[in-house]
Amino acid sequence: MFKPTLGIIGGGQLGSMLTVAAKKLEVKTVIFCDDVDAPAQQFANDFVHGEYNDQNKIKEFISKVDVITYEFENIPYETLKEINKIKPVLPKPSVNRIIQNRLAEKDFINNLNIRTTRYTSIEKKSEIESVEDLLPGILKTVTLGYDGKGQHPIQNLQDLNSLNIDYSKGYILEKLVKLKKEISIIITRFDVRKYEIYEPIENVHEDQILRSSKIPAEINRKILEQSKLWAIEIAEELKYVGTLCVEFFIDRNENLYVNEIAPRVHNSGHLTINAYNISQFENHIRAVCKLDQLPIKKISDAQMLNIIGNQIINYRDKKYAENEFFFDYLKKEIKEKRKMGHLTTLIS
Repeated sequence: MFKPTLGIIGGGQLGSMLTVAAKKLEVKTVIFCDDVDAPAQQFANDFVHGEYNDQNKIKEFISKVDVITYEFENIPYETLKEINKIKPVLPKPSVNRIIQNRLAEKDFINNLNIRTTRYTSIEKKSEIESVEDLLPGILKTVTLGYDGKGQHPIQNLQDLNSLNIDYSKGYILEKLVKLKKEISIIITRFDVRKYEIYEPIENVHEDQILRSSKIPAEINRKILEQSKLWAIEIAEELKYVGTLCVEFFIDRNENLYVNEIAPRVHNSGHLTINAYNISQFENHIRAVCKLDQLPIKKISDAQMLNIIGNQIINYRDKKYAENEFFFDYLKKEIKEKRKMGHLTTLIS
């Protein structure tokens, strides 16, 4: 079977895990990243360093690969569109264009008759005052922002006075859900109605950063089936190829809401590396490189803990049990709130 050389845009921890999965499948990888210290280059076959709008570097990258994917969604749409004219980009750039914009993403989900929290576009402070019924809520930048960046919780109108917000960036105000639980679904779509879907993962966030994940999620059968169905509907409507994550809220009345879509492998799915026969990363490689689709099988229940900032120092010196798997992302610089690694524990 022909195995293409895979180009991966982005060289962080997700890029690293994709290259490791590709190596297992004997697929060669080339990383293209604007960070000269990108950790994924240590696992890839080749590395191209350059800005994502550097035409010469883009041409160099394209010349080395057969198909392209990416590890994060904030790559300029124009860059992906231009690359896609020469070599296939999967998932396709139009998917990224929708999901880069939180308003477009929410509209897309609602148009499928899938529930989200109530929301509205905000372009100036006075507009929040006119939709006070959406408070308490979260004010988010329409584009960019992750791990809590560009997000401002607002309990009431008085909170606005203490926030220094540049409204010219464009914002979305989302009404807060009376939250009981957060879950995510990881799905890999290969083609029309051809997919592998992992069981729902229960997540805990602190300061809007994922702290821990576990399977099985403690949810009822209705939520389990509905979350899977909605993830399938979203992947099919997008004509998605590759691994996709859908994040959900469950409120105190057991109502399910889609929070966000991540058009890529996802932090909450890291436990699939050890808890399943085929990880989310391997399945992404299989889908975008048109390799065999194999049925997934859970090996063990599991929990995953993110290691943030200088916590990594202690984990590097520890000894681990047979059911514990420590992943160091090999990032040169330790920063506050930066994901530096994770620990997965299998639970028999």
